[in-house]
Amino acid sequence: MLSKKMLKALNGQVNAEWYSAYLYVSMAAYFEDMNLKGFANWMSVQAQEEQAHGQMFYNQINDRRGRVTLAAIAAPPTTWDSPLKVFEHVLEHEQMVTGLINKLVDLSAAESDHATRNFLQWFVAEQVEEEANADAIMRQLALVGDSPHALLMLDRELATRVFVNPIPAAGGGAAA
Repeated sequence: MLSKKMLKALNGQVNAEWYSAYLYVSMAAYFEDMNLKGFANWMSVQAQEEQAHGQMFYNQINDRRGRVTLAAIAAPPTTWDSPLKVFEHVLEHEQMVTGLINKLVDLSAAESDHATRNFLQWFVAEQVEEEANADAIMRQLALVGDSPHALLMLDRELATRVFVNPIPAAGGGAAA
């Protein structure tokens, strides 16, 4: 059973994950408008991942006999100055999410909630990957500078990304 503090914090993370999905859909729309379909694809896959992460928290709450309570999702930004600025925002956002996950880990330790702490370890590792991916693309965009040819080459590369569902087929928490 989840403590009241842990339940409130996990419900907050459901909201944070679905806000992340909403943010990435907004970024996909920005890239669609620029006719950068590969960048839009990357963001759409990212949005799907965030929805899956939200579902994993949702499942964890239910598996632990908690009550999921949904909150309003804030409107995300809709414009940026450049593709580089978008990925700077992505990295900043993922660093913020890492902080949220770390606070959940700290709370689970303080609450002696070993099941939640175990569940969260997948997200700790996932955030390392999220930040590294955003940083790598951001650094490539910085190298690209004002070269439309290089931007289009990167766009083609980002078009190859596909969604891999992290939720186990039987439902429940994080994949092993």
